[in-house]
This record gives sequence, C-alpha cells and structure tokens, in this order.
Amino acid sequence: MKEDDEILKKFGAGNCFTVPDGYFDNLTAEVMNKLPEKETKLQIKRQNTVWQRVRPWLYMAAVFSGLLIGIRFMVTNTTKSEKTTIATVDLKGTDIPDEYIETAIDHSMMDDYSLYQYLTEADSETIQ
Repeated sequence: MKEDDEILKKFGAGNCFTVPDGYFDNLTAEVMNKLPEKETKLQIKRQNTVWQRVRPWLYMAAVFSGLLIGIRFMVTNTTKSEKTTIATVDLKGTDIPDEYIETAIDHSMMDDYSLYQYLTEADSETIQ
C-alpha cells in the first residue's frame, strides 16, 4: 500500500499518455500513402472448351446409368430366384415311398387343415 501511495504522489492519478491534436483526423490517409503500390496482375480469360462444358453432364449421366443398371440387375436377380420351381416332373402312375412324401409334407410348411383341403380339392377334380 505504501508503494502505491508513493507512486500516486510522484506521478499522479491522471492519464499520462497523450496524442497530438488532430492526429487521428489524417491517420488513414497517411498510412495509405506509406503503403507500397499494389501491382495489378493481368487476368487472362480462358475460353472453355466443349469438353469442359460437357464433362459434368457426361459424368452425371454415367452415374445415373450405373445406378439404373445396378438396380435393374438386383431386381431381376431377386425375381428370378423367387420364380424357380422345385419339381417339374410328372409323377402320375409312379409309386413314391411314404418316407419321401412325409419329408415333402414337412418341408412344404403346410398345416394339417391346409393339407386336408388341398387333398380333398385334388380328389374332387380327378373324380369329376
């Protein structure tokens, strides 16, 4: 505290930094005059070639055609795998052992009622 009081007595509490009158009025003009001149570069306009104008459209068309071909390939592969048939052999008049029939029925994922309905419809068609 004593040191602070001594400094205040010696120098006072006022602002010791001063600026000459009118210093900031011409400051920007003086700074701009002291800066070196900026060299202007000549800008040469290039003419765009036809390839440079067409290239983005060509790339976009290639992307869309690739997507369409990929989607088409995926759709046709999934539909073909669903349409495959298990057996196309005519089995009329042949004796099939019961063990094969039971396995086929188990794998057909049919409940007893659906199997009964299928067999009764099949018998009614052959009788008529």
